[in-house]
Amino acid sequence: MRPFTFTKVRNSAVAVKEISEKEEAKFIAGGTNLLDLMKFDVMIPKNIIDITGIALNYIKNLEDGGLRLGALVTNSDTAYHKEVENRYPLLSHAILAGASPQLRNKATDAGNLLQRTRCYYFYDPATPCNKREPGSGCSAIHGYNRWHAIFGASEKCIATHPSDMCVALAALEAKVNVTGPNGERNIPFEDFHRLPGDHPEKDTNLSKDEIITSIDLPANGFAENFSYIKNRDRASYSFALVSIAVGLEMKGNKIKEARIVLGGVAHKPWRNKEAEAFLNNKEANRENFEAVADVIVREAKGYEYNKFKIELARRSVVRALMQAAKIEE
Repeated sequence: MRPFTFTKVRNSAVAVKEISEKEEAKFIAGGTNLLDLMKFDVMIPKNIIDITGIALNYIKNLEDGGLRLGALVTNSDTAYHKEVENRYPLLSHAILAGASPQLRNKATDAGNLLQRTRCYYFYDPATPCNKREPGSGCSAIHGYNRWHAIFGASEKCIATHPSDMCVALAALEAKVNVTGPNGERNIPFEDFHRLPGDHPEKDTNLSKDEIITSIDLPANGFAENFSYIKNRDRASYSFALVSIAVGLEMKGNKIKEARIVLGGVAHKPWRNKEAEAFLNNKEANRENFEAVADVIVREAKGYEYNKFKIELARRSVVRALMQAAKIEE
């Protein structure tokens, strides 16, 4: 690990000032991703700004019926919070499907949004990687790409976003609140992460000098009809090959609204609104669920080692919808 300066700040304004003024600076809170990247020389910040002293460790109700998660709440505290368990069980289940208890006890909610891809080549400075070094090439396209994207990839990058929590937040249509030199703003969750395009080095639409302060959940948490499925190589502490977050608003056996978001398949949580709209006012049954799964995977593109993920995604969508609708398979 390379030498760096370390500064601890006590409020968001000072944090923004420090990140704006210091060269190659990074925020640190839980550090569960940043420290790994520093150990592997994937990221070599010259300045580390500790934000754990900022009063952002809270969960509170909002006037519109939603819930606000402070940026520094740990993943464990979020997953086991009674309001989250009762009103947003999809989020709780997704968080508990990720990482290990030790990591969830340390990792923060804002940090979860900002974690980098777990692509083998991104973590290996000896190999070309456009995300790590723009213009150097993508080793995964013709390499071992079993974990890689089947949606939204580009010739510059086929990496996937590793978060479970973010898949649920996308399904819930959360908002990310940030502050920077130009003041505060909120970013709809679907606009927070980016597809790789020509700039895979940019994971999010967060500016370098902005800090996440909180995440807002809407009033509707799909508490009655939801499902989170995570397909992975082993039962615990493994990233998703394909994960699915489903939330349904139902009236009798008819679907009034559907949210379907996939993880482990793209550079960001993957949502197909056309497919969701297909289910509006339709009966909840296997035939309709298989039809919507076909719509979702229609534009999927596999590579040499990950083509199996297309059929895995299709079957997982059907299974998740069946579970959310409480239909026995």
